[in-house]
Amino acid sequence: MNSERKVFVTFYWLCVVCLAYAQQINIIPQPLKITEQKGVFEFNNRTGLYFPNDEDYKRIAGFLANSFQQAAGISMETASKLSSNCVYFKKVRGMGLEAYKLEVKPNRITIMSSYPNGAFYALQTLYQLLPEYIYSPVKKGGITWSVPCCEIEDTPRFSYRGMHLDVCSHFFDIDYIKRYIDLIAMHKQNVFHWHLTEDQGWRIEIKKYPELTEKGSIRKETIIGTLNSGVYDGTPYGGYYTQEQIRDIIKYASDRFVTVLPEIEMPGHALAAISCYPELSCGLEEKYEPATRWGVFPQVYCPKEKTFAFLEDVLSEIFDLFPSPIIHIGGDECPKQSWEKCLHCQVLMKRLGLKDEFELQSYFIQRIEKFVNSKGRKIIGWDEILQGGLAPNAMVMSWLGEEGGIKAAKQHHNAVMCPNQKYYLDYYQGDPSTERLAMGHYVPLKEVYDYNPVPNKLTADEKKYIMGVEGCVWTEYITTPEHVEYMAYPRALAICETAWSSVENKNWDSFIHRLEKHFTRLDEKKVNYCRAFYDVNIEVGKDGTYSKVVSLSVDAPDVEIRYTTDGSDPVSSSPLYKIPFVINPSEKVKARSFRGLIWVGKVTSKGFN
Repeated sequence: MNSERKVFVTFYWLCVVCLAYAQQINIIPQPLKITEQKGVFEFNNRTGLYFPNDEDYKRIAGFLANSFQQAAGISMETASKLSSNCVYFKKVRGMGLEAYKLEVKPNRITIMSSYPNGAFYALQTLYQLLPEYIYSPVKKGGITWSVPCCEIEDTPRFSYRGMHLDVCSHFFDIDYIKRYIDLIAMHKQNVFHWHLTEDQGWRIEIKKYPELTEKGSIRKETIIGTLNSGVYDGTPYGGYYTQEQIRDIIKYASDRFVTVLPEIEMPGHALAAISCYPELSCGLEEKYEPATRWGVFPQVYCPKEKTFAFLEDVLSEIFDLFPSPIIHIGGDECPKQSWEKCLHCQVLMKRLGLKDEFELQSYFIQRIEKFVNSKGRKIIGWDEILQGGLAPNAMVMSWLGEEGGIKAAKQHHNAVMCPNQKYYLDYYQGDPSTERLAMGHYVPLKEVYDYNPVPNKLTADEKKYIMGVEGCVWTEYITTPEHVEYMAYPRALAICETAWSSVENKNWDSFIHRLEKHFTRLDEKKVNYCRAFYDVNIEVGKDGTYSKVVSLSVDAPDVEIRYTTDGSDPVSSSPLYKIPFVINPSEKVKARSFRGLIWVGKVTSKGFN
C-alpha cells in the first residue's frame, strides 16, 4: 500500500469512527426494532455467563467466551447463579424459532429466546454492538469493551436465507468452506447450498462408486477465458471431499445453525459422472470425460433402470451424510437431443404416454422425488423442473428470473428466489471494462439491495409460498477464496438484509452508512470485499460529430462527484458535477466520488469513443 493510500485509509476510517459514535448502533441485517437508551455495559474479567442447562446454549455462550479470550484477553466464566455484570441467556416461551430479544443495561445483558437459534442470532447482534476488534484473531490492547444500552426485538422475514457456492468449476478446501459458513452465520443466513457435482468435476466421495472421485473429480485441463477462447492451460485440475470431511463440515455448520443443502445434478450437467460410468448415458456421444470448458453438454443421464439404481445408491449415501430435510437435484439445462435419438427413451415415452422430451424430464424428476420422499426428504430444483409438469412435492429455486417462482407459488409449491439478473454474485458489480473477467452483466450493489423477491403478481395467499432468497456464486471465472469474497461481498450483505429485515426497515442510505461501519468488522476478518459502489459511472451519450454528452452517477449516498476533462486525476478542488456536460474528441473524462476533502471511490475514466 503506497503512502498516499495509507494516509487516505487512516483518515477515512477516522471519519467512519466519528460517524459510528454519532450513531452507535449499526447492525447488518437491520433488526426489526431498536430502542436506544443511555449508558453502556462494560465487559471485564469479572463478567460472567449464565445460561440454561442445555448443550446448545452452552455452545453459544462458549462462542462469546472464546471471542473475548481471543480478541480481548478477557476470561468469561460460567456463573453458578444469576447476578449483575453478566450475560444472561434466558429461555422464554412464545417466541419464534429464530426470534430473540436483546436487552443491554449498565449492569447486565439479557438475551431472551425460545430456541437456541434465536440466542445465536442475538449473539451475532451483540458482536456488532461491540468494537469491531471482537472479530480479531489476535489480542487487541487499549480497547474499552463496552456496548451501548438498548433494547432490540428481532425476527427474520424469511425462513430460508441462503448462500450458494459452486465447488465444481473450481475447488475450495475445507478450511475455506468453514470460513464461508462463518460469514453466512455472521449475517444471520441459515442455508449453505453446496453445489457438489457438475460436468467439470464430481466433488463428493461415494463409497459404492469410487470412480466418481478417482476419475470424475479430475479434468485433464481447463479453458482460459470464456468458453469460446479455445485456449487451455494443459494442466490437470481436481479435488473432492471425503465423507469424513463432509461430516466435519455438517457438524461445523450445524453448530452455527446453518443447514448444508447438497446439490447432486440430474438429469443434465452429469458429464463427470457419465465419464466414469458411460452406461448411464444414452451411449450416442463420442466422448465421455469431465468437461474442460464451461457451458451445457449433450451427455445427460438416460432414464433407464440402471441410471435410477445408480442415482438411488448415490442419494442413499447423501441421506446418510446430510441431515438436511431438502435435497437439491439440479434439473436445469438438460439438452434433449440424445433423448430424441435414443431408442430406449422413445420406447419409454410411448409406453408412458408422454408427448415430448420435456414430459420425459418431468417423469425423471418425479421418479427421483418418489424415492427421496420415501426417505422422509423433499427435493428442490432449478426452474426447469417445472417443464413438463412439476413433481407433486417439489420446491423450486427460481434462477431464470421470477417466473419460475411465480409459477410454483401459484401451484402452491414453495419457492426460493435467486434470479440471475439480481442475485448471481459471479456477475459484474463494477464497470466491466475495468473489472476482472466475470459472468453475465453488470449487477451493482444498489440493484441487489433494491430487489423485492416477492412479486406483486402474486395474491396474498400465494406470496406465502416464497419461502426465501439465495445469493449464488458460480466459479467458472473465480479461482481463489479472495476472489470469491470480492465477488460476493458486499452484495451478499444486501441479500442478507432482504432475507432478514422487514420491508419497512429497508433503506438504502441507512444500509450504506451501516455498511461503512461494517467494513471495519470485515477488515478484522480480512474479507476481500469490493467497494465499486463508490465508483462513478460515466455514460457518454450520442450527440454530434464533434460532441458527446456525458452523464455521471454514483450509487453511494452523501457523496459528491468531482471530474476533469484534461487527463488529470480529480481532486477535491476539481469541478463539481451537477448536470450533464459536453466533451469534444480530444477530451477524456475522469471522475471520482468525494466526501468533503476525502475521496472514497477510485478514479474512473472514459474518452470520446
